[in-house]
Amino acid sequence: MTETLPAWLSGIPAEQPHPVAFATVSGAHLYGFPSADSDVDLRGVHVLPAELVVGLRTGPETLDRTWTRDGVEVDLVTHDLAKFCRLLLRRNGYVLEQLLSPLVVASSPVHEELVALAPGCLTRHHAQHYLGFARTQWRLYDRTGELKPLLYTFRVLATGLHLMRTGELEADLTRLYAYGPPYLPDLVAAKREAEHGAAPPVPTAGDDVARMTAGLAAESEASTLPDAATAHDGLHDLVVRTRLGLG
Repeated sequence: MTETLPAWLSGIPAEQPHPVAFATVSGAHLYGFPSADSDVDLRGVHVLPAELVVGLRTGPETLDRTWTRDGVEVDLVTHDLAKFCRLLLRRNGYVLEQLLSPLVVASSPVHEELVALAPGCLTRHHAQHYLGFARTQWRLYDRTGELKPLLYTFRVLATGLHLMRTGELEADLTRLYAYGPPYLPDLVAAKREAEHGAAPPVPTAGDDVARMTAGLAAESEASTLPDAATAHDGLHDLVVRTRLGLG
């Protein structure tokens, strides 16, 4: 979906108050169904200098900014490297998807090391992240009838199923159709026409979501993924070396 992203995105990381180790595109562009009026969700990692970590005055662990440029709304969220690594170890599917997003705006050797360590952060308990997100989005769809939360429900369930079965993280729903009902391509096509709109009638959606939910819970129990992350030492070493400027 790079053809739908503005060329000026690549200059944003250099405009930030702290060095950016990486920035990637998340949200609808990553999930495979951006619309013409979708905003751009930039996510990444910034690196606070040592004096803003060990002193009395500490720097921001999270930076969050939203603005509009050339008619495109940009939502930028970055975490300091140490916080990002803690999130990686907390079975947080969001940060893993951001780290492994193929839509890379800025990279660095730190980014490359994080990607190399990512497999050691995966556990079968990541299924709980996706099950929880699916429940939230399904309730939103039930309340509003909008297409976006319905697609998000199917997306997170399909991502979770694929992760549990293969050990690979894939966030693009268009690559995961085999895990869902046959009408998913039609829903994606409708979503690409408009960011916010009512979902078309889908009489079997409830049954399909229930089936995928039960399947994900079962796959979590059967998955060969480990019970706990194994990347603690590698991430700790990376944070220390980066903070001290040791390369």
